[in-house]
Amino acid sequence: MTFGEHITTLRKRKNLSQSELGKTVGTSGDIIGKYERDEVKPSVEVAAKIADALEVSLDYLVGKTTVEIDSKALNRLQDIQKLNEQDKATVFEMVDAFLRDRKAKKAYAS
Repeated sequence: MTFGEHITTLRKRKNLSQSELGKTVGTSGDIIGKYERDEVKPSVEVAAKIADALEVSLDYLVGKTTVEIDSKALNRLQDIQKLNEQDKATVFEMVDAFLRDRKAKKAYAS
């Protein structure tokens, strides 16, 4: 997906008009339309504002990753990153156990 396609998809998912997104990031709806059509590229600062407004990482918005991490999940990951190594290991053990159990339930349900 292109940068513009990402903006379009995410903007529509949030039920925002181009004009509304433009106001949020400090530009016009016409400029957002040009970004969506990949006619022009925004500055890094504007792209970051768009990512924040759409609640995704800048990496996802520009296509550097296919993993869509919303801002709430990203904030949680940043909080985990600040933990000491032992606490991080505990959090990851809990996540791993949860995911393993979910996968098992899914496998048995099929």
